[in-house]
Amino acid sequence: MEEDNTEQLLIERVRSHEPAAMSEYLMYKRLPLLAFIERRLGGALKRKLEPEDIFQEVSAEAMRSLESLDFSQKEPFSWLCQLAERRIIDAHRRLISSQKRAAGREVGIHGDAESSRAGLVNLLIASMTTASQAVSRDEKQLRLLNAMAHLPEDQQTALRLRYVDGLPSKDIAERLGKSDGSVRVMLTRSLAKLQQLLGVNPEEDN
Repeated sequence: MEEDNTEQLLIERVRSHEPAAMSEYLMYKRLPLLAFIERRLGGALKRKLEPEDIFQEVSAEAMRSLESLDFSQKEPFSWLCQLAERRIIDAHRRLISSQKRAAGREVGIHGDAESSRAGLVNLLIASMTTASQAVSRDEKQLRLLNAMAHLPEDQQTALRLRYVDGLPSKDIAERLGKSDGSVRVMLTRSLAKLQQLLGVNPEEDN
């Protein structure tokens, strides 16, 4: 009962637009608000954001907006949850936008090369995923494997991880102990080197 009275007194002070009261109320409701935020974040955002990050944004907005709000028809906690919901939606939009930009950068760095070398990439995948016996491979696959043997080991590994295992360049970079940018350049140069070693136009070789 005493706890209910404490909250009700805080709410009355918040409705009177007292900044100190809003600050106290935010701390009073911190744990349930954090629990609400965590339920709404979702897996992808949880890897990028902590619930505390959203809580801090909500707290700042609540303090800024306090003076202009009419709480006669609003429950302060419901309003805080609405603020959190909007912040989470904004964070989702930023995440999607950043993913699109990252995809665009990858295409810009080596996507055109991959498109123009589609035949080579397809041949590379087939060569690495079919049975190892020579009798099961056609002449083009054997030529490619022979060309691959002339590449440094880290380039062979990067090509396998990218085109056979389907890993993004940042994961390959972690495995090889290199930067994401250097791995992207390595992939582009490795494909170009294979094309040179094969002495063919990859589109014709498809």
